[in-house]
Amino acid sequence: MEETHLQCLLFLSLFLCCISTRASLTVSSSFSQLFVEKSVSLRCVEDDSSAGWTVRRNTSEKTRIECGGDWGERVGSSCIINYTVLWDSGVYWCESREGSTSNSIPITVTDGAVILQSPVLPVMEGHNVSLSCQTKSPASNPSSDFYKDGSLIRTEPTGHMTIHHVAKSDEGLYKCNISSHGESPPSWIYVTEEPTTTAQPSQISVTGNLSSTSASHFTHSLLTVLWSVSCLSVLVALLAVVWLVKRYYQRKTEGPQVEVEDDDIIYSNIKILHNLQNQTTKDKEFLTETDVVYSLLSSSFETSRQ
Repeated sequence: MEETHLQCLLFLSLFLCCISTRASLTVSSSFSQLFVEKSVSLRCVEDDSSAGWTVRRNTSEKTRIECGGDWGERVGSSCIINYTVLWDSGVYWCESREGSTSNSIPITVTDGAVILQSPVLPVMEGHNVSLSCQTKSPASNPSSDFYKDGSLIRTEPTGHMTIHHVAKSDEGLYKCNISSHGESPPSWIYVTEEPTTTAQPSQISVTGNLSSTSASHFTHSLLTVLWSVSCLSVLVALLAVVWLVKRYYQRKTEGPQVEVEDDDIIYSNIKILHNLQNQTTKDKEFLTETDVVYSLLSSSFETSRQ
């Protein structure tokens, strides 16, 4: 019975250790740029609430800071910033207690007069992307110039620009400018390929002061590999414990056994009359016990009784 319970605990531990959980981060604004003194809500959409997902961020001053400490108000798996300030600019993501991470979202907070409203999430190839140049107060002349990687794309009189059927070549750093109001901060538009396998979470850097995309993604992948190796090591150790316990109970049930070696029992040669077959029936009737000689058997059991 004890062995059965131990095996159940083994498989339960393995299931809890190596189960894969995921979450995605969403933002109430749907845009990557915000004016100061605004509110924004970030939420971890999770497939396992028991994993303990929380929102974290990297800024130009601090890294991996959890919501509810120096910034934001934690409500379950969500984080609410009621009053945005400049140092809220950074990269945000969800992270579980075990170290699993979600997609990352860049957010830029500005005290300027103009922002560029662009998708906060990566855009899939072949889809359309809408960009909008906005001011704090309605502009009398919303005509806007749109730039990509520092070069002018075109001027839109309505302040809105649509990129049709985006491709990888459309990926880059975008900003806009409205005459007499000013220029927006830059925002990176990330383009992903059509999904043939599970899409990898994007890791996007907002400013040069933030950590690089490649380094962050590599770190998260390395943590996942190390976690898998740890689970495998725990499984091997538990299997070894189960085997040892099983051997213990087998020996306890069978009880002590006495092993007898070949040299503990000695049989001497048995002497039989070789001419027995050549004698007649009459002669055989007169055979005596002395014609067949058995020597004394010596065993460890006889010795132990003495």
